Amino acid sequence: MSPTVAPRRRGSSTARARILGWLLLLVLAAVAVLTLVTWRLSVADVDSRMDDALRTEVEEFGTLTESGIDPATGQPFTGVDQVLNVAITYNLARPNEKFLGYVDGTFAYQSRQQAPVLLANDPAFTDLVAGVREPKEGRYESAAGEVRYLAVPVRLDGDARQGVIVAAYFADQERDGVNDIARLMLLAGVGTVLLAAAGAWIVAGRILRPLRDITVTARSITDTELSRRIPQRGDRPGDEIGELVNTVNAMLDRVERAVAVQRRFVDDAGHELRTPITIVRGHLEVLDPADPEDVASTVALVDDELSRMNRMVSDLLLLARSEQPEFLRAEPVDVAALTESIVEKVTGLGQRQWVLDGLARVEAVLDPQRITQAVVALADNAARHTPDGGRIAVGSEQAAGVVRFHVADSGPGVAEADRDRIFERFARGGAGRRTEGAGLGLSIVRAIATAHGGRVVLDSEPGHGATFTVEVPTVAAPPPPGRHTEGGR
Repeated sequence: MSPTVAPRRRGSSTARARILGWLLLLVLAAVAVLTLVTWRLSVADVDSRMDDALRTEVEEFGTLTESGIDPATGQPFTGVDQVLNVAITYNLARPNEKFLGYVDGTFAYQSRQQAPVLLANDPAFTDLVAGVREPKEGRYESAAGEVRYLAVPVRLDGDARQGVIVAAYFADQERDGVNDIARLMLLAGVGTVLLAAAGAWIVAGRILRPLRDITVTARSITDTELSRRIPQRGDRPGDEIGELVNTVNAMLDRVERAVAVQRRFVDDAGHELRTPITIVRGHLEVLDPADPEDVASTVALVDDELSRMNRMVSDLLLLARSEQPEFLRAEPVDVAALTESIVEKVTGLGQRQWVLDGLARVEAVLDPQRITQAVVALADNAARHTPDGGRIAVGSEQAAGVVRFHVADSGPGVAEADRDRIFERFARGGAGRRTEGAGLGLSIVRAIATAHGGRVVLDSEPGHGATFTVEVPTVAAPPPPGRHTEGGR
């Protein structure tokens, strides 16, 4: 296993374990709270039912005995012991319920239902209830757990003895059903937690997969390999992970473009500046300091080469900036007025027959300075390839959603072989249209058109001049990355 894979898996497992741990903690807490609350409410309900049942039993005792007539014989009760015996016999005890009767503090009768312990043989319980003079309700801790009881004194006219009837509930046994339900809920909760853990492990893995993809992609990107992108696993609205992947991929696109621009700038500068530097160095090496004419001519040559280098660097920087968002400063512009101002400026480029060839009377959103720069560059290019007195037409026109600025000259035109490369950096025309410049002017024109979301189109026939057209939308819209203009020179 490679040393770069293990850290990724450990990091992924750590995040996955954290998600799983927090989820299990929340589920366990929810199950525990739900079980506890349900159990407590159920216990409270059972306790309330036991208390109500005790009071109901005592009321039934009172109803049975208040007439003083034995319902079995129809004759009056003869003693307290008979009252207790009849009351306990006629009232059927519920499960976990027990009836007891005491006469003068001594146990006398009890219901037949079996009980966890014999309260009749418990002297402490007997002392607690056998001699009450008023109804008494309470709780007693027996050998079988809590006992909830209600003791009521019983008297009968003509009998001096003191009787007590007791209704008792074995509360812990009565709550066994509730406790069983709570245990069942707890077991079901544990099963739910295990299922939730398995589901959370799977879901966490799917959620974290894009993050693992980001890590793998980031590790695979080097200074020589910038084309890798994070795989997009679906693009649903509101998907935060999908938005993260898109954002990171967009950032990588920007980084790749920036690095490409930087590399191209360095390559172009290194390639083109090497020649003037070599020229300057060669002349300085053979310079005769004692010869004033040689010194003057060398200084002039060095100054000319330095000026050319300065212009070349400025053009390269301009091309680099053309791929940045802040390159354009678009604003509403009167295209007709802009065209007229451009024509006024280009007439100073040389003794040519400058013609205003059409005006687009429309308002467009574009960068007037950059458009002026592009059209002036085309006019300067036309002036270089048109003889004195030659005709150069500059104008603009409107079409469906676009504005076209054109420069048409009467020069030698552009050879077919040159059209595919003339807009490339440092490209120069063939024998008919060769220039002594650095070959960046038309590249700058194309960069300005592309920045507006437009293009440059060349229409030329060798021997009959050339027409260059800068076509831009009426509202400047930078094209998507990788878009190229058409045409060539």
